[in-house]
Amino acid sequence: WKGYGADEPWAVANFEKATGFKVVNDFFNSEQEMLTKIRTNPGLYDVVMINAAFNDQAMAGKLIQPIDVSKLSNYADIAKDKAGSPMLNHDGKVYGVPWVWGLTALAINEKSFEKPPTSIAEMWDPAHKGRVIIRDDAVEAVQFGAIASGQNINDIKDMDAVKAKLTSLMPQIKTFWSSENDWNQMVASNQIDIGTYWSGSADRAKTHFKLPVSLVIPQEGAVAWLDAFSIPVGSKNVAGAEAFINYMIDPKFYVEWVTKVGAPVSANTKAVDALPEDAFNRKVMGSPDVAKRIQFQAPVTDEQREKYLALWQELKVNVK
Repeated sequence: WKGYGADEPWAVANFEKATGFKVVNDFFNSEQEMLTKIRTNPGLYDVVMINAAFNDQAMAGKLIQPIDVSKLSNYADIAKDKAGSPMLNHDGKVYGVPWVWGLTALAINEKSFEKPPTSIAEMWDPAHKGRVIIRDDAVEAVQFGAIASGQNINDIKDMDAVKAKLTSLMPQIKTFWSSENDWNQMVASNQIDIGTYWSGSADRAKTHFKLPVSLVIPQEGAVAWLDAFSIPVGSKNVAGAEAFINYMIDPKFYVEWVTKVGAPVSANTKAVDALPEDAFNRKVMGSPDVAKRIQFQAPVTDEQREKYLALWQELKVNVK
């Protein structure tokens, strides 16, 4: 993702100076686009950032290779539940190094609220008609519909309830977003009140771009995700890839990133412990109350993905 840590100019400059490796970034706007890029350009990429829920697709397609984590000095400090995720490991081999985790929750335009809402139902409030924004992602939209209808995002039993929820949300929607820039421009021009947003992006919007944005973790819950780094099959510079991944999970880089720009939560426990005790990513994101409410994304089958996409395309037609 553009503007997502790995392409920060100061970070790239520090890495290049320390290692002698040259970094050339490429970007995507969806996980499917990312998978297509590494599938159709074998040997072009040395490192790829993958949402862990999509890692199985990359492994099944033989797009990524096992990683020798003994070459990563910072790997030992990765939280055990993240490092041991079955989504990133297969047959005793590591296919993804946990980097950061966060939420797709709600974010509000502070100008539109006297006090932050507490419920996901706020998006359906008629007061926000035509001023709601939601990410243009079928899987995520369906998962939000599941949360709004009181269901497990990874075991949806009642798709009719999800469809009904999302159908009633469509008249509320101003537009859909695909990138941080999309979302931030809408709030900067005061065209939206509330919408789905990534936790790290909301932090960045407020910290770095000085926008009137606050993150809200609804009482009903939020979608949680884990981003990891992998090495594509055919990488021409595995040593450089290992060095870059190790730099990205280093506490020193993380603290500078979260302080200067705003970021999700590091999977490295030492990096999180290095933050001030009242830091959002330590105090709020690390609280037991939040842990109880969030649901981590699990892999979605091709059949499920096609069903979700068909529903989403059907619903979007009704947004003018």
